[in-house]
Amino acid sequence: MSGSPSPSAARADTSRQAQKERTREAILAAALELSQTQGFAQTSLRQVARQAGVVPTAFYRHFAAMDELGLALVEQSFGTLRAMIRDAQRDPETFADIIDASAEVLVRVVKQNKAHFGFVARERNSGSEAVRQAIQRELELFISELAVVLARLPHLDTWSAEDVKLASGLFVRNMVYRAEQVVQMPDGRPDLEEEIKRKARREMRLIVLGFEKWDSHSG
Repeated sequence: MSGSPSPSAARADTSRQAQKERTREAILAAALELSQTQGFAQTSLRQVARQAGVVPTAFYRHFAAMDELGLALVEQSFGTLRAMIRDAQRDPETFADIIDASAEVLVRVVKQNKAHFGFVARERNSGSEAVRQAIQRELELFISELAVVLARLPHLDTWSAEDVKLASGLFVRNMVYRAEQVVQMPDGRPDLEEEIKRKARREMRLIVLGFEKWDSHSG
């Protein structure tokens, strides 16, 4: 007679699933750590397995190849980026709200997640083709998501969708550049941290200055 699994069987299934997830996270963490010193494209499957404390066959239970692992790291890294932007854009009413919050949140979150932001900074130009393309897709998605927020703000609420996305791209490229500076910033340098925030705010304000005069329908 069939029925629900016994409590002991259910516990065993939960334990196996938890161990599987721990192994996957160990592989991701190992790849992220190794990529900081030698780049992900130069990191081998065997190096990752050894660093994670698993055999290569265990790697294949989670990822078909190194490129698939790289794509998982891209997804993980941009999850951090999206959380950062959600914090910076919480119910903004003016551009000043976005600019001031973005500069503060950018530096704080990048400092807390240097490994992930460093991974994106390195691999978006020098990684494998699959990883580079994945990063580019995520950046384009990021630009589109920010455009939805910007479209609600003064002046841009009458713009074409294409022009709002162009404005969003200016903000995102600025933030990516400053994030890369934070990744390279030595620890214990509040002076450099404040300078990065000051420049980020000034650059974003300079972008905004052109919004009021821009005619989105002039072609």
